[in-house]
Amino acid sequence: MPTDGNLDAIKSSGVIHTAFKSTLSGMPGKVLLFLDTCHSGNVMGDRRGVPVDVDEIVNDLVSAENGVVVFTSSTGRQYSLENEGWNNGAFTKALVEGLSGQAKNIQDGSITLSQLDHYLAKRVKELTKGEQTPISVKSKITIDFPIALVK
Repeated sequence: MPTDGNLDAIKSSGVIHTAFKSTLSGMPGKVLLFLDTCHSGNVMGDRRGVPVDVDEIVNDLVSAENGVVVFTSSTGRQYSLENEGWNNGAFTKALVEGLSGQAKNIQDGSITLSQLDHYLAKRVKELTKGEQTPISVKSKITIDFPIALVK
């Protein structure tokens, strides 16, 4: 559900997971998906109590066939914390900082997948005083690769 989603009009205000899968798996090159939402790393339920298995969706996206790397803002039992001073959540704040250069390799200015992952884990923990743990999921055959170059 997007921030302006309406639980009483899920079909018209939400995005079905198959739309994510078909769009992301059809893109050329390497694809990163960032999910900044409460309980994003695990199983959630909808308003009728029917479980929606986010693990299954994420695992499908990161399969070798689809090759998407997924970063989630929290585990399945955690809220994704926000602060008015940040104008967004801790995960998004850390992500913007990391991609702006805080996660870069000092020698060549590159930011690799693993460097960003490490930075997000450390920074979100700092910002939330350990109350939120971001998760990253990728295929076992996905190797570390540069995702940005910052001068």
